[in-house]
Amino acid sequence: MERIALPPRSPRELPLALLELGCAGTFELVVGPPGGARGPPHRATLPLGVPPFAPSLVSELEQKLLGSPEWLPPHQHERAQRSWSRHPEPRNLFALEPTPPMGGLRAQRDPKSGSLKGFVEELLPNVGLSAKNSLSLRRPPGPPQENLWGSATSCPFWPAGLDEPSLEQLRIHGDEEEDVDFDTDLLVTPPGLKRGVEYKASVGGHGGGGPLSLCSLLQTLDPFDLGGDEDIEGGGPPKPEVGGRDGDPPKSPPPLPHSDSVDELLHQEVVEPAPAPPPAPPEDQWAVAVDTSEPMEDFESLVPDPAFKWPFKPDPFQLRAVLCLEQGHSLLAAAHTSAGKTAIAEYAIALAQRHMARSIYTSPIKALSNQKFRDFRGTFGSVGLLTGDVQLHPEASCLVMTTEILRSMLYNGSDVIRDLEWVIFDEVHYINDAERGVVWEEVLIMLPEHVKLVLLSATIPNAMEFAQWVGRTKRRCLRVLSTQRRPVPLQHFLYTGNGPRTREQLFLLLDAHGSLSTQGYYAAVEAKKQQQSSKAGQSFGAKHPTMAPTTPGQERGLWQALLGLLRERGLLPVVAFTFSRSRCDAHAAALGPTELLSPSERQRSRLFLQRCLARLKAPDRRLPQVVAIGELLQRGIGVHHGGVLPLLKEVVEMLFSQGLVKVLFATETFAMGLNMPARTVVFDSIRKHDGNNFRDLLPGEYIQMSGRAGRRGLDAMGTVIILCRGSVPDLPDLHRMMLGRPTRLQSQFRLTYPMILNVLRAQELRVQDLLRRSYAEFPLRREQEAQARRVAELQGALSAEPEPDPGSDVSSYHEAVEALRRDRKELMRRLADSVAGLRVLVPGRVLVVSTQRHRNALGLILQVTPSPSGRIFTTLVLAEKPPEGGEEPPTPPDAPLPEELLLTRLFLPDGPCGHALEQLQAQDFVGVTAKTLKVNPENLLQELRPRHQHRDRPALGAALQELLRLAAGVGGGSPLPLLDPAGILRDPDALEAAARVRELSARLGAFECVHRARFQQEYAQAARRRCLQEQLEQLRFQLSDSSLLLLPEYRQRLEVLRSLGHVTPSGAVALGGRVAASLSTGSLLVTELLLSNGLAALSPAESASLLSCVATGGGGGGRGEVPPLSQALGKAVQHLVGLAQRLGRLQQECGLSTSAEDVEQELNFSFMEVVFEWAHGVPFASIRLPPALQEGSVVRCIQRLEELCRELRQAARLLGEPALATKMEAVSGLIRRDIVFAASLYTQ
Repeated sequence: MERIALPPRSPRELPLALLELGCAGTFELVVGPPGGARGPPHRATLPLGVPPFAPSLVSELEQKLLGSPEWLPPHQHERAQRSWSRHPEPRNLFALEPTPPMGGLRAQRDPKSGSLKGFVEELLPNVGLSAKNSLSLRRPPGPPQENLWGSATSCPFWPAGLDEPSLEQLRIHGDEEEDVDFDTDLLVTPPGLKRGVEYKASVGGHGGGGPLSLCSLLQTLDPFDLGGDEDIEGGGPPKPEVGGRDGDPPKSPPPLPHSDSVDELLHQEVVEPAPAPPPAPPEDQWAVAVDTSEPMEDFESLVPDPAFKWPFKPDPFQLRAVLCLEQGHSLLAAAHTSAGKTAIAEYAIALAQRHMARSIYTSPIKALSNQKFRDFRGTFGSVGLLTGDVQLHPEASCLVMTTEILRSMLYNGSDVIRDLEWVIFDEVHYINDAERGVVWEEVLIMLPEHVKLVLLSATIPNAMEFAQWVGRTKRRCLRVLSTQRRPVPLQHFLYTGNGPRTREQLFLLLDAHGSLSTQGYYAAVEAKKQQQSSKAGQSFGAKHPTMAPTTPGQERGLWQALLGLLRERGLLPVVAFTFSRSRCDAHAAALGPTELLSPSERQRSRLFLQRCLARLKAPDRRLPQVVAIGELLQRGIGVHHGGVLPLLKEVVEMLFSQGLVKVLFATETFAMGLNMPARTVVFDSIRKHDGNNFRDLLPGEYIQMSGRAGRRGLDAMGTVIILCRGSVPDLPDLHRMMLGRPTRLQSQFRLTYPMILNVLRAQELRVQDLLRRSYAEFPLRREQEAQARRVAELQGALSAEPEPDPGSDVSSYHEAVEALRRDRKELMRRLADSVAGLRVLVPGRVLVVSTQRHRNALGLILQVTPSPSGRIFTTLVLAEKPPEGGEEPPTPPDAPLPEELLLTRLFLPDGPCGHALEQLQAQDFVGVTAKTLKVNPENLLQELRPRHQHRDRPALGAALQELLRLAAGVGGGSPLPLLDPAGILRDPDALEAAARVRELSARLGAFECVHRARFQQEYAQAARRRCLQEQLEQLRFQLSDSSLLLLPEYRQRLEVLRSLGHVTPSGAVALGGRVAASLSTGSLLVTELLLSNGLAALSPAESASLLSCVATGGGGGGRGEVPPLSQALGKAVQHLVGLAQRLGRLQQECGLSTSAEDVEQELNFSFMEVVFEWAHGVPFASIRLPPALQEGSVVRCIQRLEELCRELRQAARLLGEPALATKMEAVSGLIRRDIVFAASLYTQ
């Protein structure tokens, strides 16, 4: 029979149906019986079936408008665009996104047949998380425009080392969770209304009263059966069970289990056990030192396929670091200059690229970031640069930025942190910087757990301690690598001047092995004396010859002689460190027409300079500084300091790296990270001004700058020369500077308002957690685990102690005794430290001594000796005569009776009278008598010496008999004549302490415990309990937030923020606080300026001039230095100064040391006129600079001003001020031009 080809059935005729599983959007395909006219109806597991839904609006529009083009006019297509009138609907502003479902249904199937057995309700992980409410890395990414920089409204990611709250802590009722009494705690009248609703108790409601918990309310809900639990035969869906056997009613399902935790309500098969956290290493393993002295023979077998290969053979130091990186360890490399620390950074970048992750390289200065961007881009290709004004290739796998940029990304929750594997901190010893060191600590604390660290630093003496802090903070064991010696050794010389005998002499001071040559030092001193004597002979009788060259001719002669010597010995190029910008320019100008380049080198330098300056406008190329430095560079002389234009500094750096600058006069900033070594380093002086006063160079500073001498691979020896322009420095000063220990890394952590506000934005974080993990708190917190164990031990010991008798007042008696002793010690300490006490506590004075060994024993002062801890009194004290065996007499029990404390009963020996010579302090005295014995202290001390033990000692016997007579007389009832310390001192504190002593003494007779038979045992028990309690309280205090060093300052600054309204009383950050958190310069002052609408009446140019006062900061400006530019600007300056004074007074009222004058001194009016002219379009060459300002300082001011304008644009969007945002954009457009914002040569 021939087959007939039937047409395929339409989809509506197939026996298929959909079974909806719950309401989470999960469906299952069900096959019906074949041959049916239509498929089975759609079904659902819900009792009401599939919920209704509306067709998609997008589909409807596409079908009606785009899918049906009949209505479009065929010839007049310009009229095809239609618009619909929009009717405002205010209710749409209150529309909220639907709450995502917190749970869902999961099907349970038979593992053999696959048949449906039932459904289990489970919680959906990470539901409702976003950057606005969660610190978890599992939250969804933010908008694409916030991917790089984050947002001021986003939360940071959870920092590593901070313990997240556990389930046990969540079970405990906290401050935010409270029980609700539905009978008495319900509000009747809403806030703001006069009448409300009275709730009456229902008949079937909860009639017992009292508080109800959430779990007790959940138990009252009816169980929700979502399907049968029995195995289902066949492929159909399960049938609901109507009744039991023999018509019994259906069985009720078992009630939901009671639990206080949501996780315990989940099915055991659904919940996967969380992986146990890795055990924390012991304290001594948070940092492990790696031996780098031995070569690595098996490196190829350990790392067969390295991620990066260098064109040179790496050192063992670098190979060990590579092995640590391959094993995933964070590390600290503290090595000498030119040891190859950059190679470690390169391998970390390559390793991140191999793992398809990202890396960040941070540097302390922008110039180093630009230089590293050029170097890494040539090596790896995918490298980006992020600075304050430049953003290049932000999608690259390696990002180069300053540490401040990384801090901003961390606080703003940038999604770049998700893909981050390595963060490389170059020059991490910059953490010692008083102004910016806090940035490094903040970044190290805020980095998430998955980020690994590479810390590169110069040699530091406390590298292990610093690594211990980093490892403990991040809960990650660090490897510490260091070098023992420099790759290129150094020789240090003294140069005494251009005299006829010494102009070609270098006096060796320190050889390559670190040995100090005193012979060379004294030879330099003698040569300097001869030179000064010859000058004195030529000065026609001058008594005080000039100690240093002062005229330009003398400067030129000195430097020409030195350069001639260096040129003759082949010691060029040279970096001359001069700690003054003006002296750098003066030294370079003093060289005059000195030619240090060959004709070919001069031609190369001229062509390079012309090519770099071609991007500038013609007027900018004729700037005096550009012309002067250009002429110097063509002769091989360079100048590098903060006053030089940034573009010229880059030209100098590039020419120096090419060997076309033979002499470079630079300040200290040139040595901070720029990888540009020289053959020789010259110190113009060893003294510098640190901002407060003049001082000698510190060992760390000298090592950092002298380390630029000696080029690895080019020089066998580096040369360091100290120029003795005046007298030769003292040898101890030179020894301390060159061979002293480098400066230890010290915490510069301080509280700032942006940091407080950024942390408060995330409700899960606390400022106290950052304070606790700062480097400043590390010495106090490193024993935290041991202290916690000690607390548990003390709690056990305290619980083992028997409870005191409730009918006894021994505990109160013990407290009174201890208080009396404390006040007496305070009185005696004040007496001994006072001038009046010197006339009382003299040799021969009789006192009452009470120590562990002596109880109310009379003593006689023989000698008073001063000491750093207080005066020491050599005292002869009555005591029991020691036994014949020489053993010490037993210590009396410490259970004082009232008569002993009131000094109405003194010590009397039971047998023959003995004595003891004690070295006591004032706290060991409980009373000073009015009795003075006429004795000879020298004779008594002579008789008390050991060699006089078997001789007659009449003076000692007479003194002991007199003391014994005084003690026996007190025992008979006559009072002991005592001096009143308060009457001697007449000090308010002493009078208060004496009043407390009299009050406590009067209360002693009312205690009944002293009459009990077991008084001594009960008192000792109370003393032990009190001792354990004090130790426990002390340890708990050390473990609590109350012991934080900066906690009082944090509370004061928080009070300032609350007074300004930036933080609400509940701790939430208000709108003004969010604005202040987004500002990096003058956060509070600029925020108050914005909130007071202080920029509204100003033009863009006037706004730029006003904001320059805040952008530069710390210029010591005053109202008298404000230039008269415009009337509106003058009023705005007065308003700004008033805000600064108000902030200063407010901070002072809240307890801070900042005064109104301090805040006002942070304003700098020096750049106002320059910025005002620049914003009006005046060319840079036409601006008249004040004598105190240099071109580089002006450029830096305008660049900082542009960064502030960019931040203010974001702040205006937060405030909802489009006019302010437009004005700030206009300001940026006016100042962002020409030479000030010329592109960096490193980025071209």
